[in-house]
Amino acid sequence: MSREAGHMEGEQAAAPWCPPPPATPAWPETWNLPPGVVPRQTLREAERLGIITTSAVEVPESGFQPASLDLLLGPTAYRIGSSFLPSHQTVRERLGDLQIDKGIDIRSGGILEPNRPYLIPLMEGLRLPANVRAFTNPKSSTGRVDIFTRVVTDYSHRFDDIAPGYEGALWLEVFSRSFLVKVHAGMALNQLRFIVEDPSGNAAPPALPPSAPETVRIQLRPSPQEPDTGDADGGPMPVGFKAKRNNSALLDLERRDHDPREFWEPIWPANRLVLEPEEFYLLRSQEQIAIPAELAAEMVPFDPTSGELRTHYAGFFDPGFGATVPGGLPAVLEVRAHDVPFMLEDGQEVARFRYQKLAGPPDRLYGRDSGSHYGDERQWRFLSKHFRSWGQLPLRF
Repeated sequence: MSREAGHMEGEQAAAPWCPPPPATPAWPETWNLPPGVVPRQTLREAERLGIITTSAVEVPESGFQPASLDLLLGPTAYRIGSSFLPSHQTVRERLGDLQIDKGIDIRSGGILEPNRPYLIPLMEGLRLPANVRAFTNPKSSTGRVDIFTRVVTDYSHRFDDIAPGYEGALWLEVFSRSFLVKVHAGMALNQLRFIVEDPSGNAAPPALPPSAPETVRIQLRPSPQEPDTGDADGGPMPVGFKAKRNNSALLDLERRDHDPREFWEPIWPANRLVLEPEEFYLLRSQEQIAIPAELAAEMVPFDPTSGELRTHYAGFFDPGFGATVPGGLPAVLEVRAHDVPFMLEDGQEVARFRYQKLAGPPDRLYGRDSGSHYGDERQWRFLSKHFRSWGQLPLRF
């Protein structure tokens, strides 16, 4: 053996041993989970498995909710001439036919005009297993400021419903109905949840505790469960709010200190309320809701023949909503009548809850400890996190 070869062997023998890099988890063609809504810790695993992809460095920890994932806006908002479904094309291919301008850079904030549709690429993409379906919906804070959102995917025929096996990008259609708004890249306006499908196709409905009502009724009178604000004058509290239309105030969705009086009119207690066509109202339910840890809930229309009335944009309730508050919390309803004036009466049924079993218990429940904005007495404010409260719960005008 040569002197050079012996020298090399000595160097190799003296080099410190390094463990091999950890193996990348394999993407599952079929995800081996029980049927149901995927909980938070399993959503995090979905990112590691490549089921969720992202153009960000990583999905932020704050984006993982008990049974849903916040989706983040990308850097550009495209103004489009109309809403669309791509059908036999990708979204980007259809966008070329419909976009009105080159796009608005929203990395430092961009202004979206009311009653104009915009399309924004999301930072996340999906590679779904064959037994997992995804659904999306606006976040509660988005619905409460009358912003309508829905997700569009490549080659799709439906909004917000993403078929098993989908692989591709996610795009968000954004339509502000009442306000001039400022959005920012990296902000979340909507959320996604995974549902592992039952191979038998005949899953039994979950058993419901008394804290999980099945119907939603309008509350137009003061509630005995309303928190005591400690106010001495004893005056009436608003039972809802109506959006002010055609005002020039800018609603920056990053701020938390907007004056509500610039954007809202209070609604005072009454036995009935006549909704003006196409006006936007925030009302609340008579029911006090506490979602158990093993369930998630979705608000759905009570009866399409009961009137031309929309009761919600968001409507998804994570496990634990209201569970940390004695007696539970009301649901806030995002209400709009179409075509003709519509009269609501106190206690009128307007929607119902559909409950879904989780695929496993979440490692964190909805509430203040998880950073939630509406999981405690703040829910009585009606208004979203973007507005000041003057230290009163609920708001007093």
